[in-house]
Parts: sequence; C-alpha cells; structure tokens
Amino acid sequence: MVWNGAVNENYAWSASSMCSPCLDDAPATELSPPIRPAVEAAEFRAPVLRSSVPVPESSDPSPALAAVDRLIDRLAPTNVTVAVLGETGTGKDVVARRLHASSPRSDRAFVVFDCGAVAPSLIESELFGHERGSFTGAVAAHAGALERAHGGTLFLDEIGELPLDLQPRLLRVLESGQVRRVGGSVTRTVDVRVIAATNRDLRAEVSAGRFREDLYFRLAGAFVCLPPLRERLGELERLVSALLQDLGAKAVRLSPAAYELLRSHDWPGNVRELKNTLNCALAFADGGPIEPGHIHLMTHGEHDRDPLGRLPLGGQPLQLIERAAIRQTLSLTRGNKAQAAVLLGIAVSTLYEKIKKLGISSQSTMPPKSSRSGHTLPPEPEWPKPAALPSWALAVPVR
Repeated sequence: MVWNGAVNENYAWSASSMCSPCLDDAPATELSPPIRPAVEAAEFRAPVLRSSVPVPESSDPSPALAAVDRLIDRLAPTNVTVAVLGETGTGKDVVARRLHASSPRSDRAFVVFDCGAVAPSLIESELFGHERGSFTGAVAAHAGALERAHGGTLFLDEIGELPLDLQPRLLRVLESGQVRRVGGSVTRTVDVRVIAATNRDLRAEVSAGRFREDLYFRLAGAFVCLPPLRERLGELERLVSALLQDLGAKAVRLSPAAYELLRSHDWPGNVRELKNTLNCALAFADGGPIEPGHIHLMTHGEHDRDPLGRLPLGGQPLQLIERAAIRQTLSLTRGNKAQAAVLLGIAVSTLYEKIKKLGISSQSTMPPKSSRSGHTLPPEPEWPKPAALPSWALAVPVR
C-alpha cells in the first residue's frame, strides 16, 4: 500500500501514535462579509505536494509506515485537532500537509504559522491580525493567519514557542471560533482546522509552567508521534534509496561499508540531516558508488554535544564534580597548571583560586585514600579515562 491520489507522499518514517476521540462536529460557519474579500484573496488551493522523502512505489511499506498511513487516513476526514510530535527533521510538516491534502478542506487554504520564526513582538499581529493605526507602523489593516486559514487548515509549527501571554487568547479562538484583530472591536467568525507541531515535550512544558494546561488539552485531540531516525535504522536502506531518487540519483548505490558508517551515526538532524549528507556525498562520488570516504558526518551527536551527559552525575555536589575535574586535568598535564587551565577553559588565575578554594593539594593527582581520622572519604564519580593531551595544549608555556 502506498499513498496515492492528489498527493503521492511515501515517507519512510515510523511512528507510534495515540489518538483520543475529540471531534469538532460544529457546522462550518461562513466568514462574515466585512472580511470575505480580503481573506478570499489570500486563500490558495492546496498545491500538489511533492515529498522530500519519497519511497519507490514498488517498495512494500514497513509496519510502522503502514501504521502512520492508517492513522492519517482515519484523522484526515475529521475536524480533530492533531498534535504532531517529534524531533527536528522527522517530517512533522509533511504529516500536517498530508492531513490537509486528504481532508475535505484540501481545496481551501493551508496556512503555515511558525511560532518560532516570528519575532515575539509580531506574533500577536501575525496570528490574529491588526487594524490600521493599531500600533506604530500599522499603515494598513492586516488579516492574521487565523483569518487567512478560514475554511481550511492552520498549521501551528513549533507551538511550544508561543509566548505564554498569548496562549489564553489562542485558546479562546479555538474554543469559540471567533477572532478579533489587534486594535479592533469587531469579532469575526472563522472555521479553521488546527494542526500543531513541536519538538518539545509539551507535558513537561506544562509541568514547568511554560505552557498552559488548558491549551495543551485543547490541542491534544489526537497525537502523531514521529520517532527519531536513530531509533529506526532498520529502514535506512529504504530511506536512502528514496532520498537518492528525490535527489535525482536513483542509479547511485552505496557500498556496504558506507551503510555501516551511516548506521554508526546518531542523526540528531534526522531525515533532513541524512538528505543533506547524501547530497554532499553525491558531489564527492562523481557519479560512482558512494564509499565511506565520500560521506562527511557532522560531529554533533549527543556524545559530542554533551560528553558527560551519560555519566551518573545527578545528585552529585557541584564542588565534588569540579574538584574531580580539576584533579584529573592536573594529573593529565602532570601538574602543569597553565596547560590544565587551557583544557578546562578558564584563566590560570581562576584555576589557582579554585585549587585554593577546593583544598586541592600538591598531592591531588593521587586518588584519596582516607582521612586522618581513619574514615574513608566519599568516592568520586566514575569518570572516563582521560584522552591523550592535545598537541596544541602542549605548546602552552609552563608557568
């Protein structure tokens, strides 16, 4: 089974999903006459969407892909508000476009509003619209994204970035179907199906007080959760073939060693990063098979961004962690404080202050045995074995 019809989007993602029945069965309301011309002029028919991650039609879909397909088929004909969750690059915008294109609203506007791409001072105006003279620079009336999406679909991308003070206003619009422009007194009725997306954990945002709980429940009519690429590397060959076809290099193949290299990466940028990596590899391969030497991976995986992120540091006193880091660095540099300061990223004077403050003696390169009273001192956390001292650090003069 493939996704055919007006939109042929065969995406090689897998997903787990959760759906709750929360249908908006209220009849569509016509846009009030005063704004009909402006909004109809801004409407556009949904374009024929081209997938950036197509799967050849001869391919059999994976069970996970088939599950996503079934979920979208169930949700598309309804007015259910859908929240699409997943890391950056997993294809959240593609799911939104697929839902719209397969819905009864497909011939009406599909409006994208990126909450993270608009300046905070302009979000209210761009989302709700404004009247002429409502603020400095408002030289003409402006229909917001909610009005422009009348009769169609509004895709709220990065909804987790929406300022907290604007969330109640968005909630009122979603509940009542009525919007009022900034600086205006006229309430306009709109019929909009909302799809929201975010790479944040909205439940954690609610617990932290950064996202309103009532808006969360209003948006959470149904969930489509897209897992990261590193959790579905079993589909890597299928996905690579689809991406190469999309890049116009259908005949190009990857060697087994090249596939092994791709599987060793954690892909924090997900499908978007994989596509860019393949595009670069094609330039180096010069029409031949892609080998490991043609693949240039960005070293920005989790272990590179946060090398200590997987150590059991939770609950450890900061002074204990700092003391251990300084001691091990001094051991690595054989007591050379200038080199240790460079590796620690601090000034030599700051290192001397910390040595004094933390009570690190000249014997601090040796692990602690016991206190003078005979009591064993608390053990330090387990640390990875220090790497060899970089050559550039050896050039630092001894103080």
